[in-house]
Amino acid sequence: MLNRLRQKWKVGPLQLFLILCTFAVGGSLSGYVGRRLMLILPIDNKVLYTIIYIILVTLIWPLMVLGVSIIFGQYAFFKKYLRELFRKTTRKRANNE
Repeated sequence: MLNRLRQKWKVGPLQLFLILCTFAVGGSLSGYVGRRLMLILPIDNKVLYTIIYIILVTLIWPLMVLGVSIIFGQYAFFKKYLRELFRKTTRKRANNE
């Protein structure tokens, strides 16, 4: 599996390790920041809380990953990765309408 990712992304073993660390730390940080922001909102309904939390974390994630990618020296990779991800999601949505 890791070799397939290395080939797909055209990276070496060290860069793959740094990319995976960036995904892990960025994702964890997104969840943490999302929970902290949810403390500000007075929501008692668990379903509504969960829906808002998922939306919030989805919006926060790219920012956290980009920020962490700077620390790990992977900003160029993640800038390209996120640009491609957004291009794919907007293209699929435009085709469905």
